[in-house]
Amino acid sequence: MLDPDNNAELLPIPGKRYFTIGEVSGLCAVKPHVLRYWEQEFPQLKPVKRRGNRRYYQRQDVLMIRQIRSLLYDQGFTIGGARQRLSGEDQKEDSTQYKQLIHQMIVELEDVLEVLKS
Repeated sequence: MLDPDNNAELLPIPGKRYFTIGEVSGLCAVKPHVLRYWEQEFPQLKPVKRRGNRRYYQRQDVLMIRQIRSLLYDQGFTIGGARQRLSGEDQKEDSTQYKQLIHQMIVELEDVLEVLKS
């Protein structure tokens, strides 16, 4: 199944509660310094900070990063345009995040089905 947001090459998100910046970097194909920069540019990105100011991302953060990545890298938005798209009226009509979530759920359900078959 092809993902309409061109994130088909990205790995499925594991069923964990928190992810380190290194894990998110791998899951989203974005370097850690880019993730730290995006935190400053996109108010929607607020990872939990714990011990020694270490970042811990949750599933919705990973989905948001994938959406930002798609807007910037695949759809050609500027940072300002992507920020406006995520926070403006377009967000109500934009189903990108929901499509990503549904795609992720399908992948996870297919994995469960394979386990049940064996």
